Amino acid sequence: MKKLFSFLLFILVGNFSFAQDADGTSTSDLAKKLADPNATLGQMLFPIDYIQYGNALDESRQNAFVVSFQPSLPISISDGLNLYVRPLVPIYISQPVIGSNGFEQRTALGNISADVAIGKTWPSKWITLVGVFGGFPTASDEALRMNYTTLGPELMVAKLTNFGAVGLIVSHAWGIGGSDADPSTVSVIQDNFWIASGGSTTASVTAGQYFYTINLKNAWQINASPTYSYNHLAEEGNRLTLPLGIGAQKVLKLGSLPVRIGAQYWYYVDAPDNFGPRHQIRFTIAPVVPLPW
Repeated sequence: MKKLFSFLLFILVGNFSFAQDADGTSTSDLAKKLADPNATLGQMLFPIDYIQYGNALDESRQNAFVVSFQPSLPISISDGLNLYVRPLVPIYISQPVIGSNGFEQRTALGNISADVAIGKTWPSKWITLVGVFGGFPTASDEALRMNYTTLGPELMVAKLTNFGAVGLIVSHAWGIGGSDADPSTVSVIQDNFWIASGGSTTASVTAGQYFYTINLKNAWQINASPTYSYNHLAEEGNRLTLPLGIGAQKVLKLGSLPVRIGAQYWYYVDAPDNFGPRHQIRFTIAPVVPLPW
């Protein structure tokens, strides 16, 4: 893992030529286009997360390492109107769970989620997106698997500015079906949803993401996109998960391939008292690819 972090840091601070794309678009111009959350650009997004968990009762800490894959290949319906179908596939390299013998680290395929949405850019440079979000109990390890499917609406409001972009995503998910959870297991955070239920077969979670991008010179940007959640059915002190985030990213050329690479730090100002994230480092690798349509 240290070698991976060192490689990513080298890429972030290395000297890369600001080459031109075949259509004459510089990496700086491409970075500005990618700041637009409704841009018609294909990306293969790989978030790599290191998460430190803890609780409010003692100083014990548990760490997780998760690699995810989220392709984004928008379909243009008309000028400024796009259709998105975006699955998110997490892979737990190391994820803490607790059972009868205390904490254990597990490696497994995670719970896959996806959204289907339509985004619209208005003449005022406001952007709206409306869709449906779902999460599915696909984890290959039972201790990490949701015990229900989640489904609900999704809304995004964003604004393109003279410095970049800023926006907010809000979704609400209800649990559908499911069976009683093993009471010996403790909930884990997956995509910032408090997912295991300690015997409950329902869920009601408001979650989402706030984001901002500030364009700098030479294809550099200051940015962050922390995710938050509020579990309406959790006990007091275990409902809100809210981080503050800061980071930087850059678009560069690896051969002829444009790639967006960045790093963010999230500090959780509020998290479940029983067990929740306290600090998070996210590395992002996102090759920019031609759309197949």
